[in-house]
This record gives sequence, structure tokens and C-alpha cells, in this order.
Amino acid sequence: MPALHPLISLVLAGALLFGLGLVVLELRHRLRPASPLKLRSGAWQVRSEANSLLVEGEIQISNPHPRMEVMVPELNVRPTLLGQGRVNAVAIKIQIDPDHPDEPARPDGYWFAYIVKGRKTTTARISLRLSAPAETPIGPLLDTLWLDIDWVNYGPFGRLQRRDGLLIPLRRPVPVAPASALWRQGDASQVLPIRTHLLGVLDDPAEVLRHYAGGLLLPGDVLTIGETPLAVMQGRYHHPSTVEPSALARLLCRVFHPTSSLATACGLQSLIDLVGPARVLGAWLVGMALKLGGSKGWFYRLAGDQARLIDDITGTTPPYDQTIVLGPERPAEPGRQCQRTHSLSAGAPLGLGPRLKQSVDSIPAGLLIGRCPCQTSRAKVLPLVRSAATSVVPMGPCCRRRPIPW
Repeated sequence: MPALHPLISLVLAGALLFGLGLVVLELRHRLRPASPLKLRSGAWQVRSEANSLLVEGEIQISNPHPRMEVMVPELNVRPTLLGQGRVNAVAIKIQIDPDHPDEPARPDGYWFAYIVKGRKTTTARISLRLSAPAETPIGPLLDTLWLDIDWVNYGPFGRLQRRDGLLIPLRRPVPVAPASALWRQGDASQVLPIRTHLLGVLDDPAEVLRHYAGGLLLPGDVLTIGETPLAVMQGRYHHPSTVEPSALARLLCRVFHPTSSLATACGLQSLIDLVGPARVLGAWLVGMALKLGGSKGWFYRLAGDQARLIDDITGTTPPYDQTIVLGPERPAEPGRQCQRTHSLSAGAPLGLGPRLKQSVDSIPAGLLIGRCPCQTSRAKVLPLVRSAATSVVPMGPCCRRRPIPW
């Protein structure tokens, strides 16, 4: 058997070593120590009492692991109020009561270290009373309550400081009536930005669309929602303090444009946690090589949709400006859910279409209706609505929301 050319042997050996390196990199990432505990919100309600608001709800901590037992020695809640003016005068009283399935809560309200066994769930009930002085009406003042939930996980992986955020709307705007809707005229079409309350995990996308847009839709309209509002309703956001940037993330992020959401170690690590380090490194190497040859954008094509959809801090509306927001999962599903469960408007087309890539940063929830007066096919309506949305709605980098048409 003839011997291989030394250059070919060198190339094959290099490719083999590179492949083994990617395997090792991926295995180290997937086998790193991590806590299996998941925190999610239960039901919440807001009640008005005199010049105060009583906010009550619960959070649930579940352990999907079949065998691992994890302790939760600490759990604290830090509230932040958003409103129409200064909220310094509003007093906040918080009470956290553990509701464990096998141990009673202490009468003094102390959160004792609790073990969440495998495939078990525990609950914490949270009550907040917001009180304002008599001369300050609390109803018109407050819009939103944001809860930072700091909790500790302790187990075989070590001691992890976790931080989750939960948004609770305190006031909701009245849906726009068809007679008072202010449509913005574009080229051969018109668009209607719809104002909603700040959205979060307590909101259902289909119900939000039905509530705010149901009375406005006509046959032939195109209904869109921003990618970021849809993502936060799915709970796809996290605080940068919970991200542990790898050496790979710290190195590769330096090459991206300074305004990119991947130009920080935590932003790029969020992508690595989603798609894996091997794919990110491979996309980065191929993208850099093609960029030097004059072909740009290949990193985002090879790394996947999430590479384009991640918003780093400052990229979204407060209070989500303190978090890293990922792209939504299954963006077409809410449209299908609306079709199955709601009758938004007789014959209202909620069919799927390609994503609109432009920003619509003047719409608080990224909800928009596009309408073309001429009766034409949906394939012809979408470009007209896209043109109208980008020409009559101000654009900007601070609050990127790429509308997803249904």
C-alpha cells in the first residue's frame, strides 16, 4: 500500500485532532456540574384595599432528577416597582411562607433549609402589601411589580447562587376600540401598533392576542407579535449573574461588533449553553474564514437562529433590560393555539409567514396589526405590511423586537 503524501498525512492528523478536541469540548460542557432544580411561578392575584395593593401568589420548586436530592437553604425576594412617577413613598411589606409537602412551616416565618427529593416539588407562598400615603393614590401610580428571587441550591454540584425574575402586572390598559384605533399609513397599507401591559410568564400569548387585538381584526389582516415579548412569556430570560462564562466565550466574544449581543462573555455563553461549544466554535472558525474572503453573516447562519435572536442586557424594555433574553421557542405555536381555542375575528388569517426582521421599538409589547385595503393574496400583503411597519414606526437599537407574523 503506497504511503500517503506527508502534507496529506499532516492535514488528516490535524483534522482528527480538531475533531477530538471538539468532542472533548462538548463533553466537558455537557457533563459540567449543575443543579436539576427548576423554579416556576404559580397563580398570582392583585387586590385593591383602601390605598394599598395586596399581591399574593406562589412559586414552585421542582426536582426532575430521579435520584439526586438538593437542598434549598436560602430563599429571598427583592421587589422593584415600576410606575408613572416616583415610587419612593410606597411601603412594601413581604411575607414568605414555605408550603412543603412533608414539613410544616415555622410560625416565625423563618425559611429553614429544605431538601427537595428526586421527582418531588415544594411550594413557597409569597404575600406583598404595597401601601402609599393618603395624598398619593396608589392605583394610577403603579404599573408593574418585578420580583428578584434569590435562592441557593446545595448538593453534589456544590453551592450555587440562583437568581430568577418574575413580572406581575398591577394595571392593564383598556383594549383599543375599533372606532378609536389610530392607524398609521404606509405605502399601499396601514399598521396599528397596539399598547399592552408589560408581559411576562404569567401571560398566555393566545389570550394576550385575543384580549388586545380580538376586536380589531378583519379578514385579510396580518397579526404580529415581537420576538422578545413572546420569549419573556415563555420564561426564556435569565440574569447574567447566573451565567458562568467559559474561556471559549471570553475569547470568541472579542471579535464581534461591540453592539452585538454576542460581544460579551455572558451573551456568547448563553448561546453556547443553548447549542453547544462545538457548534459555536465551528461556526466561528468558518465564519471568520469566509468573512476574510468577503462573505459575511455565515456565523449566524451556521450557529442557528438563536445566535440572531439573543438580546443581551440593555437590549429590551425595563425591567428585562437587566436580563439576557433568548429567542422564543416554537414562535408559530401561539398562532395555531389562537386558531384552535379562540375566534379572534371572522376569517382572520393567522397563518404562518416568514419572520419580519425589522425592529419595532415604539410598541410596548411588540403587538401590531397590518392591513392592506386592496384585496390581495397573503403572499402580497406581507411585503406591504413589512414596508409600512418599517416606514411609519420609529426604529432603534435599544429595544429590538422582530415581529413574527401569524
